[in-house]
Amino acid sequence: MISLSAAAPTDVITSEAMATDVACFPTTSQYFKLVESFKNDGFEMCVDLCGVDYLEHFERVLPEGVVATRFEVVVNLLSLSKKQRVRIRVQAGNDHAEVDSLFSLYPGTEAMEREAFDFFGILFTGHPELTRILMPEDWEGHPLRKDYGIGKVPVQFKHAPGPR
Repeated sequence: MISLSAAAPTDVITSEAMATDVACFPTTSQYFKLVESFKNDGFEMCVDLCGVDYLEHFERVLPEGVVATRFEVVVNLLSLSKKQRVRIRVQAGNDHAEVDSLFSLYPGTEAMEREAFDFFGILFTGHPELTRILMPEDWEGHPLRKDYGIGKVPVQFKHAPGPR
């Protein structure tokens, strides 16, 4: 397991994790500074950023000291030069999930943060244009939330042509 840089917040909880060199569990206030410390320490790429809704899974396995919330933001960073991977899992909140935007550090997160907002309703403070990216602008709600209604969209089929 790799150690955090000296610039990282001192009391971030870390653990071993599958397919990564270290998993970090910062609070929302530690999140941006922790990612910034990894960026300055040679982690050139933010490979992935996604939202997760744990509506009925508050008992999931987390390291001691991490308080589970309904929504979580998961970030995977990669250092090609060091050949290391880091996973950051921040508990984003329950009803009004919100974390800082990573756009100023990794501009490629712009679309990933918009997708997490669009589908889960997670707000990213400081994002340059936090608008829907895949759903229509007038869509109500966030369709990947576990409590989102299933709904029904009527499908119209054209009459199939006969045999040739």
